Amino acid sequence: MLIVDDNEAAADLLKELLSLQDHTVRCCYTAQQALDASASEHYDVALVDLMLPDMPGTEVARRLRSAAEGRPPLLVAISGYSTQDAAGAEARTLFDHYLQKPIDFDALDRILAAPGERASA
Repeated sequence: MLIVDDNEAAADLLKELLSLQDHTVRCCYTAQQALDASASEHYDVALVDLMLPDMPGTEVARRLRSAAEGRPPLLVAISGYSTQDAAGAEARTLFDHYLQKPIDFDALDRILAAPGERASA
């Protein structure tokens, strides 16, 4: 699993929580770090913040999908924006799921338990 968030403390905490549930997790704090990581390793799930310092999370999602070669990761947007905001509305078309910060861990657990299901638009 790949976590992409420029808030290092939040990303590291999420990594710890997911690791306690036996997930293998890598944190990246910029879009470029995430793209570099995904070029060398396949991730089944990517949790991507929409507001990154070097490029929008929506662009990260586009690139992860296009580079996936038939095995796209489950993409989960994580953001302080709601789906009613412009950034959130665009993310709904690019991501499989959308979680607003602070992340509801029960909702994340449900997403991870049923990775083939896409959120309703």
